[in-house]
Amino acid sequence: MSDLGIAVVVEDDKDVRNLLESVFLQAGFEVHTASDGREGVELVRHQHANVVTLDVGLPDIDGYEVLRRIRQFSDAYVVMLTGRTEEPDLLTALHSGADDYITKPFRPLELRARVAAMMRRPRHGGEQRHPVPVSPAVPARTGAVQGAGPGVGQGSVPGAGHGDVLEHRDLRLSPRTRTAALAGRELDLTRSEFVLLEELLRAGGAVCTRAALVKVVRGDYYQDDTYISEADERAVEVHIGNLRKKLHEDTHSPQLLQTVRGVGYRLGAGKV
Repeated sequence: MSDLGIAVVVEDDKDVRNLLESVFLQAGFEVHTASDGREGVELVRHQHANVVTLDVGLPDIDGYEVLRRIRQFSDAYVVMLTGRTEEPDLLTALHSGADDYITKPFRPLELRARVAAMMRRPRHGGEQRHPVPVSPAVPARTGAVQGAGPGVGQGSVPGAGHGDVLEHRDLRLSPRTRTAALAGRELDLTRSEFVLLEELLRAGGAVCTRAALVKVVRGDYYQDDTYISEADERAVEVHIGNLRKKLHEDTHSPQLLQTVRGVGYRLGAGKV
């Protein structure tokens, strides 16, 4: 097995399948390919895949069903590929357990960067699959719009913590242990939800733009001029919506994760 591990490509289009195989081989993966969903599930199972690219439109069973079956036994990083850009497809992919979603046609370098970014961040509650170095935490990142919006209320310093723990009201998050808790009860967060919540806590009440949060979800491999699509920003909206549910927010009037219309999101005061 290669240093980066095993990639499984599930794609019925031969040209696209060959392109994906080439991208992963050049990146340093051992690659296995499948042209239909059932074969793909078995490859992921028997090869103990670390990362999977999964086409939505397969000839036997669709990609969402393949993903559902894979998630029963594997925590491999999964990137869904589709030629459709409709929001229901994006929502279905993310709710089904996909780590990322890319529309065709895609740029090979973008796919490679997204996969690298995913693998830099450990699974919530688990260890990183590969020894990919992670940049040290910093107090605030460039995606925050400093000075935007009102303060978050007296008696609360958003993002403040002790040691490696970030705290706000009764919300606590530890980047080192990859755990988060609300009022003492541990939150079951996905990788994307965790890094978004961490970013908002670190921003300290400043507004984080949607584009900046897309880069947070992807990782740090992206430059300032990287193209970010509407589907990318909608994915962040989905993750924020899921976070609000897990934080027991009022969906009509969220207090902790507030929307700044036309810009992005900020940490609010929450209920005192």
